[in-house]
Formats: sequence, C-alpha cells, structure tokens
Amino acid sequence: MSTLLQFYKFSLVFTLVCLGLAVWYGAASTGTLVGTLGLLWIVVILSILEVSLSFDNAVVNATVLKDMSEVWQRRFLVWGIAIAVFGTRIIFPLAIVAIAAGLGPLAAIELSLNNPQEYERIVSGAHVGIAGFGGAFLTMVGLKFFFDADKEVHWIAVIEEKLTRVSALPAVEIALLLLVMWGISTLLPDEEALTFLTAGLLGTVTFIAVDALGTFLDMREQAKRASGVIMRSGLGGFLYLEVLDASFSFDGVIGAFALSNNMVVIALGLSIGAMFVRSMTIHLVRKGTLAEYRFLEHGAFWAIIALGGIMLASVVVHIPEALTGLIGATLIVISLWWSVRWNKRHGTLEATA
Repeated sequence: MSTLLQFYKFSLVFTLVCLGLAVWYGAASTGTLVGTLGLLWIVVILSILEVSLSFDNAVVNATVLKDMSEVWQRRFLVWGIAIAVFGTRIIFPLAIVAIAAGLGPLAAIELSLNNPQEYERIVSGAHVGIAGFGGAFLTMVGLKFFFDADKEVHWIAVIEEKLTRVSALPAVEIALLLLVMWGISTLLPDEEALTFLTAGLLGTVTFIAVDALGTFLDMREQAKRASGVIMRSGLGGFLYLEVLDASFSFDGVIGAFALSNNMVVIALGLSIGAMFVRSMTIHLVRKGTLAEYRFLEHGAFWAIIALGGIMLASVVVHIPEALTGLIGATLIVISLWWSVRWNKRHGTLEATA
C-alpha cells in the first residue's frame, strides 16, 4: 500500500484541493447546501469518467515516458499537469469561444461564467473542427505503431503482420488516413466538409512535425552520448506527450457538457482525472508493466485507433462517450488477459533461455 501511495500521493493531495475549491465555489455560487453537494457530485463524476476513459492514454504515455530520463518524467508529472489543467481544459475552450464569437479573452471568460448556455453552444458548435484535428492526430499515433517495419511482436497477427509488411511503402498510413477523411467529408455539407478536412490536415501535419522534432532531438542526443545508451529526447518526448494528451482531451471537454455547462466545474472535474492519468503513467513506467505484459501496448494503440476513428466519425453520427470508453477499455482488458495467458504458456521456456 505504501508503495502504491508513493505514485498517487500527489494526485490525492491535488484531488483534495480541487474538491475543496469545488465546495467553496458551490457555496459561493449557489448559497445552499443542496446546491453545493450537487456541484461537488458532478465534479466527482467528471473526474471518474476522465480516468476511466483515459487508461489507454496512460498506457501510450508510458511507452514514450519509459525511454525518458527521470528528470523529464518528473517534469511531465509537474509541468504537464499545469498544461493539462490550464491549457487543454480551460484556455482551449475559451480560445474556441473567443475565435468563434469574435470576443476578446476577458469577454470569453465573462461569457463562460455569466452565460454558460451560450458558452456551451459555441464550444459544441466547434465540434467538427475539433473532431477533425484530434481524430487525425490520434489515428496517426495508432497507425504509426503498427505501420513499423521493425515491429516484431504481434498481438492480432493476421492484421498486424500485414501492416508491418505494407509499412515498406512510404507514408502509406498517411495516405490511408487522408482517404478516410475524404470519405467522411463527402457526407458533410460543403462548409463543414472544408472545416473538417482543414482541421484533419492540421492534425496530421502536427503529428508529423512533433514526431520529426522528437526524432531530430533523439539523433542529436545520441550523437553526443559516448556511452551508447539510447534515450528519447526529454524535450521532444515531452512535447509529443502534451499534444497527445490534448488530443485525448478534446472529446472529453465537449462530452463534459452533458453533465454541466459550468466552466469551473468542468475544469475541476477533468483536472482531477488528468492528474490521476499522469500518476498512472508514472506507475506503469516504474513498475515495468509494459515489459511484463507483452500485448498491453498493442491493446492501447488499437484503442487509440478506435478513439481516433470514433472522433472522425462523430461529425456524421453521434457516438456516446460511454461507448467510446467501453471500446477502449475492452481492447486493453483483452490484451492484458492475452498477455497473462502468453506469460503462463511461455514463462518456463523464457526463464530457461
């Protein structure tokens, strides 16, 4: 238990602070005990939903973080939460409102606090662009993992082995994504189709740029490192993780309006969840869980492709957030079970080797 607490101590303290702020804000805004408890309950539900829907995020984060130094791991936990809370869950929705409504930053904040219904309408109205950008970025993250000529471990071998062989064709995953986005855009009105395609292209380019930056920094550090130890660049990995986290959060921020249109309540609830996802990531890295469970990474990346595809498809058909989370969780649980089964079958042989 004490070992477990060392990973989640900061998250628990952060949770208590956020719940305290929720009680203070509820008392100040509603003036009643019932109203305060109702607001507190929504914050708790939002935080639980964020954690349950983001386990695949934690696993993928861990695949990047495990190759970074402990210094950058701590920076991801401390600096990253500031970006996740203030950037993705507060500034991002406000920026959408400010751009869409032609308002200044202060006017957007005032609108979110004094006219939450209009604030919700504007943020939800930007769904096509958000889904295009976030869906494209996440899909590229997942495809990049499977379209890899050097990949040797396969979970769903009948599919993954073929993807590995096809990866010899340059940029085949990008071509596949562009075809999917074009197909979806044909089902949209002209104006929305243009917005969707533009956002999707920006999401794809953002992935390429961040991945290229990480590769460049990797090469530079490896050239300087006389020991020959390969470690992902701290800055490149950090930037990659932050963009990845933001892409995961886009849909969650919009989905949170199903429970509340209050910016403060949404920010508090989602921030608690974001903090636990970061602690979970550190836990997975330090305990070596990814190495212990052979196919867990595969399940997480298949879940990311599913999430990216659902985000892209959501501009045409509404897909409940609960179903999205259930699909991701199911893929991860199955990959975990498959890993345990594989370990039981091959454990003795590996130990002998």
